[in-house]
Amino acid sequence: MPGADEVDEEEEMPLSLRLSIADTLTLGNATCGFMAVYFTTTGILIPHLTGSEESGMARHSAATAVILMLCAAVFDLFDGLVARKLRSSPMGAELDNLSDLISFGLAPAYFVLVYGMVANDAHQRVAAVGAIVVLLAVVLRLARFSCVSVPNGMFQGMPSPFGALTVVSIVLLELPFVATLLAILGTAWLMVSRVEYPKPRGRLAIAMLSWIVMSMGLLAAWAFEAPSGQLLLQTGCALQLVMGAVIPLFATARRVNNFRGNRREARAAQLP
Repeated sequence: MPGADEVDEEEEMPLSLRLSIADTLTLGNATCGFMAVYFTTTGILIPHLTGSEESGMARHSAATAVILMLCAAVFDLFDGLVARKLRSSPMGAELDNLSDLISFGLAPAYFVLVYGMVANDAHQRVAAVGAIVVLLAVVLRLARFSCVSVPNGMFQGMPSPFGALTVVSIVLLELPFVATLLAILGTAWLMVSRVEYPKPRGRLAIAMLSWIVMSMGLLAAWAFEAPSGQLLLQTGCALQLVMGAVIPLFATARRVNNFRGNRREARAAQLP
């Protein structure tokens, strides 16, 4: 019977081809990354190449592209939580890495590349080198994440979503070109370094989600030229950079305190 054949084919579908809820969120992550590239191209690069002077359109498109990267970070945050609570498919880890490469590797690297083409004091070829470094840093980080086990609750190196948002924050700060390039290269180094960053779980996940929502508000205020919108955006971008530098210090301090506590316990155990 045709109906019975269809049921048998569905039951025999390999588990690796069945998408879970977490996988759907991961695909949302990839979609946001691709659309960020789209808005960067159509709203910033093409108007610049065609000689359009619509600065408002470029501002809206830049804000939209960064907001889409923030949305990708939200999807990346929730797909892990959902996978732990429910289930993940056998290809969940591969989907996550591929989506992260698009949203937090290609999209921010392309943002840097376009910045090098449209900014007045930028050097296109040097900016292209910086963009390549960002992309390769994310590729290496994701490959290492798949192969290297780290202590529970910690990341080795700056997480790629945090690194991508830090890179675009550096660009939006509108610093001199040399300072911008050095800060971007420093962020790329942090992503492939062994500096430890805590995983966003529990209260830290709530804090990260709140920061993302607030960042979206700052970008919207800047895009629509709200009073002090430029100042608010630059303050938010500066805070993003400060957090990127300060968060690993807390992780290092906790590790040092744990090491000292273990030494004290070992000495106490040796005493009669």
